[in-house]
Amino acid sequence: MSDNEEWSELLHDHPIFSLLKSNDDSHPKSKNLLELSTNSLPDFINVDPQEDAPTPSGRRQVMLLKDSELIVAAGKEIRMSSFGDLKLSRSVRKSYKTLHTPNIQFEIHQIALNPSGKLLAVAGAFQVAVIVLPRAGYSRLVPETIDCKAVQVGQFYHASDSSAPIAKIEWHPWGEAGSTLLVMTIDGKLREYDISNDTEEPQQVLSFVPEKKSKSFMAVDNSEREVASFSLGKGRADWGPLTVYAVMKSGDIYSICPYMPQNASIPSSYVHSLECFISAKQEFLLQGTSSASKNLSTIYDYQHKYVTALVKQLPPGTVFPATSKSVLMHPPTTIKSPPLRQGPFLLQPSPRMLEGSEGGDATDITYLAFGTDDDDPEDDARDTEHLGIILVSYQDGKVDLFLDVEKVEARWDIKHISSHDLPMLAVYETIDLGLITMLNQVTVDPTSTSLLELLHGNHPVFLLDPLHDDMVYVYHAFGVHALDISPVLQNLAAALREEDEDESVLQKALEKSTMTNVQPIISTFSVERKCSNPIIAVAIPNDVYLTYCIFVLTSVMRITTFPLNIRLEPSHARKPLIADGPDSKPIDKSKWLTPVDGPPSFVSLLGSSVYTPPTIIANPSGLPYNPKLSLPGLPSGSKEFMLTPDTLRFIGKTVAQITSQIQEIHLAYREVLARTMLQKEEQLRQSSTCKEMETIVEKLKGPARQATDARFTKIQEEQKDLLARLDRLLQALMKKASPELSEQETKWFEELKRMKEDILGRGRYDDDSLISRTHMLEREYARVLPPLQALAEKETQRGKKYAENTQNLGFSQAFEYGQRSNIDRTKITAIEKDVLKLATKLDVVLGRPPSTNAE
Repeated sequence: MSDNEEWSELLHDHPIFSLLKSNDDSHPKSKNLLELSTNSLPDFINVDPQEDAPTPSGRRQVMLLKDSELIVAAGKEIRMSSFGDLKLSRSVRKSYKTLHTPNIQFEIHQIALNPSGKLLAVAGAFQVAVIVLPRAGYSRLVPETIDCKAVQVGQFYHASDSSAPIAKIEWHPWGEAGSTLLVMTIDGKLREYDISNDTEEPQQVLSFVPEKKSKSFMAVDNSEREVASFSLGKGRADWGPLTVYAVMKSGDIYSICPYMPQNASIPSSYVHSLECFISAKQEFLLQGTSSASKNLSTIYDYQHKYVTALVKQLPPGTVFPATSKSVLMHPPTTIKSPPLRQGPFLLQPSPRMLEGSEGGDATDITYLAFGTDDDDPEDDARDTEHLGIILVSYQDGKVDLFLDVEKVEARWDIKHISSHDLPMLAVYETIDLGLITMLNQVTVDPTSTSLLELLHGNHPVFLLDPLHDDMVYVYHAFGVHALDISPVLQNLAAALREEDEDESVLQKALEKSTMTNVQPIISTFSVERKCSNPIIAVAIPNDVYLTYCIFVLTSVMRITTFPLNIRLEPSHARKPLIADGPDSKPIDKSKWLTPVDGPPSFVSLLGSSVYTPPTIIANPSGLPYNPKLSLPGLPSGSKEFMLTPDTLRFIGKTVAQITSQIQEIHLAYREVLARTMLQKEEQLRQSSTCKEMETIVEKLKGPARQATDARFTKIQEEQKDLLARLDRLLQALMKKASPELSEQETKWFEELKRMKEDILGRGRYDDDSLISRTHMLEREYARVLPPLQALAEKETQRGKKYAENTQNLGFSQAFEYGQRSNIDRTKITAIEKDVLKLATKLDVVLGRPPSTNAE
């Protein structure tokens, strides 16, 4: 049984995905509200603070995984169930526990788990609360309801009638103990709450929308003053982690930098890296003298003050490079001015509009960074680690992909510093999810509302893959799409590696048509009923006990699973296994295995390039090629399937796609079969060649080896004969050229003979030779040395005793002892002089006398 079939069977009738009693079949009107159609569209658009209906309007994320435990929000209640036990043993009863939280009296639209996994933030359309999750082992408790502590957050700001709707909630990854909750409302206020200290008053408030002046008029669209979503920046040695990006409904992007939680736990390595980054920029800026350089110099001075305040908060002894550890820090107060709101970003070139669309509101934003957790210096991912990617989604199914080529830096709202320079994002690609095309293919009555109006109730949301940075999932009111950004990264990485050699390479790489792979994986739009069940949650397990797959939940609590493939290594970091091209150099060089010049002796039938399987068969992600249907159910009381021209057109289109895929599979099968036959033929050729090589090797080891050894021996003997002959010939030539010695040579040989007699002597018993005199000196030295050593030792002991008894001796006793010592020293000095005289006569060099060493 495959993983997909296994999960589908386990979760098919799991009670955790049951609808609330108010939305079951006994209340058809309430159940129809969960469907996006032209009738229910006003409920998806209008948000009433007095009546928070279960309509999945706005941002929805009501399901997540905590290790192997699933958490689902259904209406006003939170459900939890352990999937680890369910998968290990099928005999386990399918059940869930309900968290009893009386303080939560609102429909839950978003849930977010803090980094420690102990707190769960829940948000409705206007209110926010935090729940303390139960400890491990809760599933073994008998009661179906578990009492949990829950507190509402910022009731003064989020629980009144005049409160602004909530756009997004997110836990800050650098919050101390994982207790920093960020709440963004559509009025542009980003409030930071420290749950461990105060749940009512925010620690900090960032404003992305300036306050309106009472006596001024601004012709500004409301969408330009309403925030759709926000995202935290990323990076390693820049201001990325201290940057917050926000997107307005109009599509304008703003940022605020620097921002850090009031109680932050920041890695020490990042602080040191940021300090080096700013110091390098200041040194580079010293080379310029323009007015712009002076303006930047002031900004860098403020940045240096900010980072210096962070460095002072590091514990003593923290040096770089060293093992990084998280350090508790607080925002510096050395700079009194607030951080500057930077933007709107200049989008160069201008993003394209989708055909047939009048433009929709922006709904979500996310920031992607690649290679920031990889320490391998040879990994190609490091070529793009300084390059960030920003994705922005829109209601009409458009997704813009921006390259963050000029990263945001810290700036403050200071009057004497110019702030007219706007940041820039490079527009790389505009992705079309195909929602407009899908809706336009459905015929509607001319008097009825156009189906394109359903896009106003659409709210696409991004979900990042926990294992692969280059995979992003977009779920919306009509299904789920998978965005594979790896082709873009491979193209940019290759261009950045070759940019130093040729500057035009990067431009050529950007001109290539390398685009993001877009793949729909699930569709919830019914062509027959002209309605859809919006996707309200997508979750991907990141636990070793659960299979790597994706869970998709619709508004009617229907769960769909897809298995995913784990890539062992990123495609952009994969090294070639063999050399490509005839000019490639071998990796391991050997002087014995250097190939000879000319054509190779063996040419492979497979070629030198690595074989790439057909795309229709490879499927590296594991996602289906055709989107799976999860359509709304039939209306209450209707049991027949209505065959309409739209359904026939949809069926015909689907059949055509499947037929085309079948043909591609047949072609791929033939290609793979041909490749297999070629590999078999190549295997036979290589086997026969190996047998020939083994025969040659055995021949070289047998008779050929013996013949070679005999030949080598004969060559060595002939070489010796030649050397002897050469020596005799050389001597004959020398005698012929110079038969008698010259006068200088005769004197030199006589001098050598005299030196030999002086050293060795004229006879065996010559006492005047240097050897005899040296032996006599060694014997005399050996005879004199022991008494001197004994005398020096006695003198040392006497000195110690004198030092010990000096305090107890009287003046007369010390004087007499000193006279005796002087007499002995005189004797020793006389003996040393005699020895030195004897050594001088024998021309022997001695070391320092013992008396001198004693001193």
